[in-house]
Amino acid sequence: MKIIKQITFILLIAFVVAACSGSSGAADGLTGAVWNISLLNGEPPVPMTSITAEFTEDGMVGGSAGCNNYSATYEVDGDQINFDMNQTATTLMACPELVMQQEAEYLVALAKTQSFEVNENELRLFDANGDPVAVFEAVSQDLAGTSWEVISFNNGKEAVVSVIIDTQITANFGEDGQLTGNAGCNDYFGPYETDGQKISMGTFGTTRMACQAPEGVMEQETQYLAALETADTYKVEGGRMNMRTAEGATVANFQRIRP
Repeated sequence: MKIIKQITFILLIAFVVAACSGSSGAADGLTGAVWNISLLNGEPPVPMTSITAEFTEDGMVGGSAGCNNYSATYEVDGDQINFDMNQTATTLMACPELVMQQEAEYLVALAKTQSFEVNENELRLFDANGDPVAVFEAVSQDLAGTSWEVISFNNGKEAVVSVIIDTQITANFGEDGQLTGNAGCNDYFGPYETDGQKISMGTFGTTRMACQAPEGVMEQETQYLAALETADTYKVEGGRMNMRTAEGATVANFQRIRP
C-alpha cells in the first residue's frame, strides 16, 4: 500500500509539471521581458518604428505592431507555439503606407509561427519549415545612463499634447539617481528612483531663464515638470518609453537619444 501511494504521488507531480509546461511560457523564457524586433522575415524594421511583444503567464501577448498596439492569445507546448490571430485586437491608428505594410507583415508572421527559441536575450520565431519569421531582442528596462527626448506629455488638462515646434525637452537619467535635462527653456534637475518598472520623482529645481519664444514655451515647461512628478510606472519598448500615473494616465512619451 505504501509503494502504491508513493507511485501515485510521483505520477501526480509529473502530471502537474507537464500541465504547467504545456500551458505557460514562463519556464521557456518568454515572459518577464519586453521583446523588441530586430529582424522581420530577415529584414530590419522600418527606421523610427518599434515592433514589440510582451508575453504574460496567462497566455496573452501584446505590444506595438509598429503603428498600432495589438493583443492576442498564445499557447505553448514545449518549443511549439501557436498564436490565435482570430482573437487579435488592435487599435485603429493610420500611419504611413510603408509602416502599415510592415504591420500587416508582422501579424501574418505571428499567424505563421509554429515554434520558438529563446537564447539568452534573443527570441526567434519559426514557421512550419523551420525558417525564422521574426527575431527579437530583450529590451533593458534599466533607465540609469540613458537619455531621452520628450515626444508628448500630459498638460494637466486631461490631454496629452505634442511638444511645441522648435522646442526640445530632454531627460537624462544619471547613474547617481539624478534626473537632469532641459524643459524647453530652463535646465532642470532632481532625484529619481526605480524599482522594477515603478518610478518615483522628487521635486525638481530649475535655472531661472525667461524665454519669450516660441509662444507658450514657459507654460509648456511648467506643465511638463508637474507631469513628471506624478509618474508611477514606466515601460521601455525599443527606442520608445511611456510613463504613466498610478491611475494609468499617460505622463509623457519619450524617444531614446542614441549616444
